[in-house]
Amino acid sequence: MNVRRLIPTTAVAGAVALGLVTLSACSGTSDAADKANGRLSVVASFYPMQYLAEQIGGAHVSVETLTAPGVEPHDLELKPRQIGELGEADYILYLKGVQPAVDEAIKQAGVEHTVDAAGLTKLEAHGTGGHDHGAEEHGHEEEGHGHGHESEAGADPHIWLDPVKYAEVAKGVGASLAKADPDHAADYRKNADALVKKLGDLDTAFETGLKNTTTKTFITTHSAFGYLAERYGLDQEGITGIDPESEPSPARMQELQTIAQKEKVSTVFFETLASDKTAKTLAKDTGLTTAVLDPLEGITDKSQGDDYIEVMQSNLAALKKALGAK
Repeated sequence: MNVRRLIPTTAVAGAVALGLVTLSACSGTSDAADKANGRLSVVASFYPMQYLAEQIGGAHVSVETLTAPGVEPHDLELKPRQIGELGEADYILYLKGVQPAVDEAIKQAGVEHTVDAAGLTKLEAHGTGGHDHGAEEHGHEEEGHGHGHESEAGADPHIWLDPVKYAEVAKGVGASLAKADPDHAADYRKNADALVKKLGDLDTAFETGLKNTTTKTFITTHSAFGYLAERYGLDQEGITGIDPESEPSPARMQELQTIAQKEKVSTVFFETLASDKTAKTLAKDTGLTTAVLDPLEGITDKSQGDDYIEVMQSNLAALKKALGAK
């Protein structure tokens, strides 16, 4: 865990106390307007949770996200105002293990309808290297090769990059919103079903598009794609671990050069919210090209699409090209 980039728990607790004391001053007119309009006040921790809340909640919710566009979620530092306003929310949706400072603040807020997306599906452990498709059969008890921002028991939190697991979460969010706002339960369930259908179509596109490829191995700076790789029979080789800011060792860089040659890898992937320095270094040393594979932790003007579905479709196109899809 890269502790330099996280807010200490004591600091978060202090900020929570300050935020709760100043709650009345922090609550804006928009909150009052939402309540007057009968909309559920929803707080989402970062983009993948925001997308679920907006798609499933529809017109019945007002969604605020704790992570602004362009901010690397793991770098997020909450302001006392944000923490204070957490206590005013009707419903909070987050993913435990991605943003420890957020996890602590949400625990302190004590909102009745607080949903951890990690509890709506089964987490697994993934590391930097591929060839671990049998891990699920062994319970995924291994630590994720010691790399950071993992969830409990070394589990990989990047469930949203697997359309099937993301659909499982969507179903759970629909049910929990229906419980929080029974008057609109039918709409929440209908919207959840519609999103699950979209994710099912996305899953089919990935399965079909990646079935026949020249190679099954891809290299990426951030080992965020373990679920996606396992779902579609690919091997993810990460330059760093699950933490996008960790530095690879010289031995790891040498190992990746060997893997690239052996597995006929053509491309080194990097992402939009973190440095591409190591990807470009490895690509230069091995004569490979670089391209974007977006872990979808936020949408910005650099994103290859306007929402989750569009960016995932861009990811599929990038993988098909890099892997030599037939």
